[in-house]
Order: sequence, then structure tokens, then C-alpha cells
Amino acid sequence: MTEAALTVCTFGGDDPRLQRCLAVRRVVFIEEQAVPEPDDVDGRDPACVHFLAQSADTDLGTARMRLLEGPPRVAKAERVAVHAAARGQGVGRRLMDALEAAAWQAGAVEVRLGAQLTAVPFYLRLGYVAYGPEFDDAGIPHRMMRRAAPAP
Repeated sequence: MTEAALTVCTFGGDDPRLQRCLAVRRVVFIEEQAVPEPDDVDGRDPACVHFLAQSADTDLGTARMRLLEGPPRVAKAERVAVHAAARGQGVGRRLMDALEAAAWQAGAVEVRLGAQLTAVPFYLRLGYVAYGPEFDDAGIPHRMMRRAAPAP
């Protein structure tokens, strides 16, 4: 797959493509990482903005964005998942680019996320900064990270 062939579509939680996002999450989180299904499918999907990365007719990855109550307006990146065969090919970066663009367009002053420790270096390369103590989420160690909106 060339990065040029990769597209990311953005849609609301009532879109039928949400089922495709859930299918990617099922493979990555529930099957590969043994995350309990209720920890992944938490009932928040209808209120989120979703991102689906694909090449041709193949779904490669997904993410969702939830706007937290403010002020200030903060976006939370959640459920960032890329199929194992597509990792290291720019899919995660493209998902985060799309998510950040949507966050800034919505007036968010920063994007926050809980990163699995193995993903912290990826987010550091994207300009995120880790803060707070390590914590457990679904049996996996995480760190909180954030990235401020670009200056106007």
C-alpha cells in the first residue's frame, strides 16, 4: 500500500460505517489484546466523531474523537486502532492528522489521549507530551498525553 492510496473518512456515530470501525476495534483490542468487550464498546460511540482509514476496499484502522465538557474545549482521541498488517505504514499518523484537524475545527484547545505504553513513542513523534502517572486501562499500562492546538 502506498500512503497516497490511503484515505481517511470522517463521520458521526449514527453512520452505518461505524460497524466497520467496530470490526477493526474487535480485531485489535478484543482479539489481539484481550480487552473485555464492554471496555471497548462503552456506549459512547453515538456521541463521537469517527475516523476510518482504508486503502481500496480494505479497512486498515480507526479512531474516534470525543469532545469533553469545557471550557476550555478539549478533544479526546480514543480507540485508535490499526490492523497489525498495516502498522508502520503511516495509517496511525493519517488517522491522528484527521482527528486533530477535526478537533481544531471544532475549537478544541488541545487533544488528549490515554496511550498504551508501547504507543507512547509514536505519539511523542507526533508532538504529544506525556503527563501524569502510569495507569491501568483494561489490564494494559497507559500514560496520559496531550498536544496543544497550533497557534493561530
